[in-house]
Order: sequence, then structure tokens, then C-alpha cells
Amino acid sequence: MENSNQIPSLEQVNQLLRQAQDEWTRLDAKRQLLEEQLAKKKEELEEYVDTIDVYEKARILLQQSAEYAREQAKQQMETLVTNALQYVFGPLFSFQIELEEHGNKAVAEFYVVSDYEGVKVKTKPQDSRGGGVVDIVTLALRVALIETVQPKQNGPLLLDEPGKHVSGEYIYYLYEFLKSLSTMFARQIIMITHNHHLAESGDKAYEITIRDGVSEVSEIDNT
Repeated sequence: MENSNQIPSLEQVNQLLRQAQDEWTRLDAKRQLLEEQLAKKKEELEEYVDTIDVYEKARILLQQSAEYAREQAKQQMETLVTNALQYVFGPLFSFQIELEEHGNKAVAEFYVVSDYEGVKVKTKPQDSRGGGVVDIVTLALRVALIETVQPKQNGPLLLDEPGKHVSGEYIYYLYEFLKSLSTMFARQIIMITHNHHLAESGDKAYEITIRDGVSEVSEIDNT
């Protein structure tokens, strides 16, 4: 009769260890994947919250302005954002703000208008050709807010990853637009970017790398 309490052989133990190790490896890979997905979703959420914040500030400015000032601010925002969209994506895009009165409060809604073979399509920025359009609208609205709010705030324009979702074919137009902003409003632009084309467009650019936990700064020659 076989003894049920028989000690497993070394080969059986090794097989169990290999199975346990394989299972651990599988679960660890799944954990890493989930952590990467979570980090990406957190980043997307932060971008979404940041974009909503810009839109809300623009809405509040329009709501709190007197009627004449409100119309002036509306026109300035529409013009600047339209110029930005057309500068980067071409002449078939424009930006539109619709104001409606609800009680004693003006409510603003933002739209991107696209011309497709003579047919005008009006959509929310987030529904119009992906994240690149949202990036440009948000960037232009930021500048419009800075230039519209009184008293006017002086100083450089600080940008963190401008045009992060703008595809490579439009990056050249984006940095040309940034240069035009700097000239138009006489503001220095200081930006952080991982895009080498944007970095090379600046008058001065620095590359920061981390080696063995130590940050190293080197100037990029843009001549």
C-alpha cells in the first residue's frame, strides 16, 4: 500500500518550484502591465483635468464680463484660436464660441468648425480629429486668457509639452506658430519638450539627461 505521506522526490520539488516560478513570472508581468496602464490613464486624466480647467477659466471670463467686454473677449479668443488652428492644420478650420443667456448668466460653448468639401462640420474640440486639435485649442486659449485678463500679466509664457499629441507632419507648423506668438505678444517662451524638432526651433535649447541618478545638462547647438 502506497504511503500518502511519502516525501516528494527532488525532481518533483524542482518541478513544483518551476511551476511556482512560472506563475510568479506571469503574475509579475501582468502586474507591470496593469501599472503601466494605470500610469497612462492617470496621465490622460491629468491632461483632461488641465484642459477642462482652461475651458472653465475662459467660460468664467466670458460670463463675468459686461456685454461689450464679453463680445470683445469672445472675438479675441475666436480670432486667436482660429489663427492657431489654421496655422497648424490649414485654412479649413475655425474656432467658434456660442454664448447663450441662462437667467442672468451667459453660458459659453466651444466648437471647432471644419470644412469638408464644402460641408461645414461643427464639433466639440475633443471630438475633432483627436488630441492634436485639443492641444492647439488649449494652447491658444491659454494665451488668449493671459492677453485678455486685466490687469495684464507680464512675463514669459511657460509651456509644458506643447502639442504633445500633434502628429509629426504638423510639428513644423506648430513651432512656427509658437515663434509668431512670441513676436506678436513680445513674450519669451520657455518650454519643456521631448520633441527634438520643437527643441531645435528655440534660440537656446538644453538637453537634460539622467545618468546613474545624476542630472546632466548640455546645450543643443541650433545654429
